[in-house]
Amino acid sequence: MLADDHLLFLEGLQYMLKTYGIEVAGTARDGGEALEKARILKPDIILMDISMPMCSGIDALKLIKAEMSYIKIVMLTASEDDSDLFDAVRYGASGYILKNTDGKELLNMLADLEKGQVTLSPHIATRILKEFGSSYIKGNIFYENKLEHKNKKLLTKRQLEILKMVAKGITYKKVGETLGITERTVKYHMGRIIELLHVENRSQVIAYAAKIGVVKDKRDNM
Repeated sequence: MLADDHLLFLEGLQYMLKTYGIEVAGTARDGGEALEKARILKPDIILMDISMPMCSGIDALKLIKAEMSYIKIVMLTASEDDSDLFDAVRYGASGYILKNTDGKELLNMLADLEKGQVTLSPHIATRILKEFGSSYIKGNIFYENKLEHKNKKLLTKRQLEILKMVAKGITYKKVGETLGITERTVKYHMGRIIELLHVENRSQVIAYAAKIGVVKDKRDNM
């Protein structure tokens, strides 16, 4: 399902997805309509803008996830505002994609999403690392999970290697090539890391990696 208040963009996105064989169950023009349509259509994925009238994409995200947690919601937005990004992650978004992403890249991200991965525009993961640990981030879901630094010891040397590379935004495929293992093995290890650290998805793993010092904040080197 697609939710965006810009009709031209909405129609163009719908046409592109249908061209590549992706079924678009329906569309919505604001967050409130997105919630109503989600209840009826029960889509697998919702691509949703943030800035919409009446009910924003972030508000709709909270409402939909609270009622239908199984629906994967990806914010497809022009907003690079930190508060929007971290609110989206905090309230359960499965991805955050900027509207300047090209069509092919968007399709690849949707394919990754279908495989259970979190979809982030290239520099978004870096920004999560850069900002994590600030006074703003201290109130979000990563700290609410109450994870302790000692959990670092739960991970094997190989898992720590994989965690460090993934946290830097390196793809599973490239991680596998670098370490001499298959992409499938990388995904298996990431699944185990998520389970061991008691987090929910790759975004939270990335933030946790920064928290325990597996990946240093870039500002440390300034």
